[in-house]
Amino acid sequence: MAKNKTTQTDDSVTAFLNSVADEAKRNDAFRLVELMQSQTGFEPRLWGASIVGFGSYHYRYDSGHEGDAPLVGFSPRKDAISLYLALNAEQRDELLPKFGKHKTGKGCIYIKKLADVNTGVFYEMIGASVENMKNRYPA
Repeated sequence: MAKNKTTQTDDSVTAFLNSVADEAKRNDAFRLVELMQSQTGFEPRLWGASIVGFGSYHYRYDSGHEGDAPLVGFSPRKDAISLYLALNAEQRDELLPKFGKHKTGKGCIYIKKLADVNTGVFYEMIGASVENMKNRYPA
């Protein structure tokens, strides 16, 4: 079976974030660390080369594929900041309209800058996501 590409590393989150070229995005990334760490209680860890994750869970699919992933996380990409949150459909419908300026993909929420979103709603989304993943994949 293929090995997972995105695994937790011992690389420095601070060094990674300091390498973000865009100053505003770099500042937002450090603020995201503060918000996610405060809400989850987990230390930030680098997953792969560019995802800052908090906590982890172990998944196993019916196909037999299994691995570990962060409970929540983000990545300061070139075009946008990708937020990795696992809201259920009801939570997405309730919280995203109040979240602020964003786009959504299959598994991500994309923001251009932190100032565009309601941080109170974001804080709620982080907590809901952690709870969802812990319920879905109990230890």
